[in-house]
Amino acid sequence: MKKIAILQSNYIPWKGYFDIIRHADVFVIYDEVQYTKNDWRNRNLIKTANGTDWLTIPVSQKSLQQRIDETTVTQNNWHKKHWNTLVCNYAKAPYFKDYEADFKSFYSSLNTDNLSEINLLFIKKINSILDIKSEIIDSKSLKLSGDKNDRLIDAVKKLNGTHYISGPSAKNYIDEDKFQTESISIEWMNYSGYPLYSQLFGPFTHEVTILDLIFNEGPNAKLYLKDL
Repeated sequence: MKKIAILQSNYIPWKGYFDIIRHADVFVIYDEVQYTKNDWRNRNLIKTANGTDWLTIPVSQKSLQQRIDETTVTQNNWHKKHWNTLVCNYAKAPYFKDYEADFKSFYSSLNTDNLSEINLLFIKKINSILDIKSEIIDSKSLKLSGDKNDRLIDAVKKLNGTHYISGPSAKNYIDEDKFQTESISIEWMNYSGYPLYSQLFGPFTHEVTILDLIFNEGPNAKLYLKDL
């Protein structure tokens, strides 16, 4: 049995994104598709004393056909602003000090203006903290073809996969019969029932960046992920 997951890259994604990665043997970054504005590609939510707020990487969108992996940053100092915002809002989190120097150095070391590359760097960084060992590859290396469903199936087959892991929103477009015809089983992620953890600022919110969990629970963060 070999499990494959395929997703567009997101900026400092939420815990559900990392659950998909850790349940896959191979995780495919699928950024050769259209960049979507006001989505998770270049932004994510943090908690603040005034509720949730966005951390957004400023990017240039020159056409509606622009791909995610063609999208570039428009400001040089965005990473400094993001880091300062994280310090302001998480300095009192129980484990923030444990990660402060490391993440400060990481943010300051970013030397690419390509959104996909930035997202991948963060995903790999967070994987190391959560002890996630899944292999990560770029979809372009697979030279995929066909429509939306055909490309997913093509990826799974080229990676010798037997199972495809998907988030629940994909039920709107995935043709399960096509997968079944190719002897590929689909495993659907269930995002309900996540355990609560110690969190700053008001009512508990699940839909925030994984950094919220890491800064609040430290080495215990991976205990608050869940199974399929």
